[in-house]
Amino acid sequence: MSVINTQIKPFKAQAFKKGEFIEVTEENLKGKWAVFFFYPADFTFVCPTELGDVADHYDEFQKMGVEIYSVSTDTHFTHKAWHDSSETIGKIQYTMIGDPTGTITRNFDNMREEMGLADRGTFIIDPEGIIQAVEVTAEGIGRNAADLLRKVKAAQYVAAHPGEVCPAKWEEGGATLAPSLDLVGKI
Repeated sequence: MSVINTQIKPFKAQAFKKGEFIEVTEENLKGKWAVFFFYPADFTFVCPTELGDVADHYDEFQKMGVEIYSVSTDTHFTHKAWHDSSETIGKIQYTMIGDPTGTITRNFDNMREEMGLADRGTFIIDPEGIIQAVEVTAEGIGRNAADLLRKVKAAQYVAAHPGEVCPAKWEEGGATLAPSLDLVGKI
């Protein structure tokens, strides 16, 4: 069953952000756009390249009113140790959630149970806490923060413009479609 268009489930977790340990719950998401960026584990190979890429685009996400939450089944202590020891991870300013019990990962139906690790999943969540987009890739396939930005912009556009949709390869400022009987078979 897909989690698209479902409400995020309640959670409470410890996280690392900007040198501090903080608590995060679903209440922190209310009223703003969010991206949950799950990855298998700290101190690995593809994961730091992805997290670093998101860090490089974090200011752009912030300007769009989007908060980023990276999540793995590691602890918030492990996130701090990784942040302190890796130049790539050291540039992260967004929240790094520890999910050692796997509760959040399971809430998003994103757990590889046999390994106790999160899949490489990305979830775009609107200000009402509804999941608007999901991307899950295999272990060795890294994600692209620039494409994630494009998807968030499209989700925000569609939310702000009921009755319009964003076609393939849509970029901000590009043409959209207004689905109607007149368009059937003409695209």
